[in-house]
Amino acid sequence: MIEFDGIRKRFGGHAVIDGLSLRVDDGEFFVLVGPSGSGKSTLLRMVNRLVLPDEGTIRVDGEDVASVPVERLRRGIGYAIQSVGLFPHRTVAENIATVPRLLGWSKEAIRDRVDELLALLRLDEPGMASRYPRTLSGGQQQRVGVARALAARPRIVLMDEPFGALDPLTRESLQASLKAIQRETKTTILFVTHDMDEAFGLGDRVALMLDGRLVQTGTPSELIREPVNDRVRDFVGGARARLRELALHRVRERMHRGGVADGEAVDADATLQDALGAMLMQGRERLPVSEGGHAVGTIDLADMVERRR
Repeated sequence: MIEFDGIRKRFGGHAVIDGLSLRVDDGEFFVLVGPSGSGKSTLLRMVNRLVLPDEGTIRVDGEDVASVPVERLRRGIGYAIQSVGLFPHRTVAENIATVPRLLGWSKEAIRDRVDELLALLRLDEPGMASRYPRTLSGGQQQRVGVARALAARPRIVLMDEPFGALDPLTRESLQASLKAIQRETKTTILFVTHDMDEAFGLGDRVALMLDGRLVQTGTPSELIREPVNDRVRDFVGGARARLRELALHRVRERMHRGGVADGEAVDADATLQDALGAMLMQGRERLPVSEGGHAVGTIDLADMVERRR
């Protein structure tokens, strides 16, 4: 668990963070979102003491981070950033193994963990482990950066705009991989982004920061449906918010089992937003749904609207 209690930070007389309190629960994928200059990256960097607060306390598992030796603190927290920061003269395997080696893992344990992460992050093509960062694409470098952050099995991982410089397809692929890994490992992730779609697609809870203050915290659906003021409403998309909400739900949640429909099928794990796009492309109000390559039901345009309980 990460707790921020009364955090204040000023740079050059300007309050970057002003009296912020927040708790991130164990095993939670928590996203800080807001425009540039809102203080979200500064707040994240306080967890591993890259930035020190002027006032307030930050606790990890109940322990004040200011009382923990900085080397021990950082070795226990994974960290991934947009610019990746891979060591250029170390191979992919050596980069991933950085923290486990510092922690004194055996060579066999390191090798096994590197192989595991290469497979998890789809970096297991022949020869990948021995390649150098300069020979990798941007997406591959970012995957290595994520693997390095996860290598020592930290209970907490901090991620600061890690996918911001990637093309949309690579970004979506990495987001899906990260979310799947987090669900499997129950790692606590504190993630910073300025992209509301990314925040809603990844976060169990989302905190919107504006001008160094925490404006609203809640699930993606809560921010969309119950914005606390007009600034939140505008930031989450105004009229577009309904379309964003479709991206939070899967076809399998609204589909009808059985039945038949014409057209190209959508996958049961696709989002409702994807299904709506397929309907518009095909000019159909009903489409078949497939799972594992087999037809399992249908999805209607009317199913885009939530069935109230």
